[in-house]
Amino acid sequence: MPGGGGWQGARVHSIKEPEGGRRYARALVAAAPAPAMVSVLFSLSLSRLGLWAAGLIWILGFFKLIRLLLRRQMLARAMDSFPGPPTHWLFGHAHEIQRTGSLDRVVSWAHQFPYAHPLWVGPFLGFLNIYEPDYAKAVYSRGDPKAADMYDFFLQWIGKGLLVLQGPKWYQHRKLLTPGFHYDVLKPYVAVFANSTHAMLDKWEEKAREDKSFDIFCDVGHMALDSLMKCTFGKGDGGLGHRGRSYYSAISELTLLMQQRTESFQYHNDFIYWLTPHGRRFLRACQAAHDHTDQVIRERKAALQDEKEQQKIQSQRHLNFLDILLGAQDENGIKLSDADLRAEVDTFMFEGHDTTTSGICWFLYCMALHPEHQHCCREEVCEILGDRDSFQWDDLGKMTYLAMCIKESFRLYPPVPQVYRQLSKPVNFVDGRSLPAGSLISLHIYALHRNSAVWPDPEVFDPLRFSPENVATRHPFAFMPFSAGPRNCIGQQFAMNEMKVVTALCLLRFEFALDPLRPPIKMPQLILRSKNGIHLRLKSLRPGSGK
Repeated sequence: MPGGGGWQGARVHSIKEPEGGRRYARALVAAAPAPAMVSVLFSLSLSRLGLWAAGLIWILGFFKLIRLLLRRQMLARAMDSFPGPPTHWLFGHAHEIQRTGSLDRVVSWAHQFPYAHPLWVGPFLGFLNIYEPDYAKAVYSRGDPKAADMYDFFLQWIGKGLLVLQGPKWYQHRKLLTPGFHYDVLKPYVAVFANSTHAMLDKWEEKAREDKSFDIFCDVGHMALDSLMKCTFGKGDGGLGHRGRSYYSAISELTLLMQQRTESFQYHNDFIYWLTPHGRRFLRACQAAHDHTDQVIRERKAALQDEKEQQKIQSQRHLNFLDILLGAQDENGIKLSDADLRAEVDTFMFEGHDTTTSGICWFLYCMALHPEHQHCCREEVCEILGDRDSFQWDDLGKMTYLAMCIKESFRLYPPVPQVYRQLSKPVNFVDGRSLPAGSLISLHIYALHRNSAVWPDPEVFDPLRFSPENVATRHPFAFMPFSAGPRNCIGQQFAMNEMKVVTALCLLRFEFALDPLRPPIKMPQLILRSKNGIHLRLKSLRPGSGK
């Protein structure tokens, strides 16, 4: 039947159509170019991989957030018994401590909350901020490690040197480095300090003739770095070359970036920080500092391969710091690795020049602010020097009034205004309160040195606070410019010697006066700096230098 035949034909057609479509699709795929097929499959794989990665990142981020919240809860619970200033839910006290005048704001908090108060940097990082001698003694008389939350930021820069090490390795490094600060090693450095200082003072003679104030911070920084490079690497007396000045610029950049990072909680995560322009600047500055240190160590190691150089070292009674490190070994004959060498040199260069720069500049500011004490220091130095033209090692111990003035300037303007610890075990404080292991401590040295319960009229510059009779009756943890306890500054005698030589020579050559139009604005930047520099007017005391 035509009708039946037509229906059947249609049925057959409808059955065979899909098979024909599949054959057509296969033909199309077979005819498609191979790269296009690979591209399709690759894009599908990438899309799936992207979804997996996004899911993994979300899960990891979620667990990280939970971990941070649990830690915040632990830190907050530990500090429940310590009232403190109001805190922002997201920034904590970060906005307060980033503003100009933050140091004196903490001093006002210290008056309001005796002994200690919580200090939050962002929503998750909380310290017990202490500024009372008995509280300082309870923590710093022990060997608790530095707070990793803060000091791990240093690792990219100075590596695992004495500043951040803990446990047996810290003890091993401390033992290996201690001979480098023996007084026999420090004695010849007096002449090194003097040579670098004279070069700076000659430049100041020219600036003094202009009869206007200038910022002394940069010049003192270059002088301190020049001295330190001679003491560390045995450099000659040619002053800082281009390489040294590049290194100084890198260190200045690093200290600024480090302070900004510690105060900005959004930069605390390494992954996020390295993606920011701020983090990339930090890495470039680190590379510049490392290149300098590596080159100096390489050059010294190569020089020591020469037999004449070895004989010269053996005949020398005194070695520079790098030669001491290269020769140092423990009782098992194990020496410092190349990574340890660089870490210790970078640590010494950072701690040894920036802190000294700060100390010298603020001391000279104090002398300009208090001309009567400046005059007394100058008279003492002149009497010690007599008709000689250079200082000897034995002269340093005779500078008693100068030493008191230096310590009083350290009290008012501590080179390192704040340091941190993490408790390895619980601590009980003198007033009955306590903290569990794992708690974070911030010792605010600036506020400790202005604690009116210990220092009457704390804002008054009074060197007699450091007379032997006054020191004998004062709490041993009331004055901590070099920290205290087993982890105190290993180079404090080096720093004090340099301070005495440099400041004595400065006072012999110049009279220092303030620029009333440019008072310094205190600013913590790892060390204590001035936001607008330290501008002083200088008058030469050399015969025939009058205008």
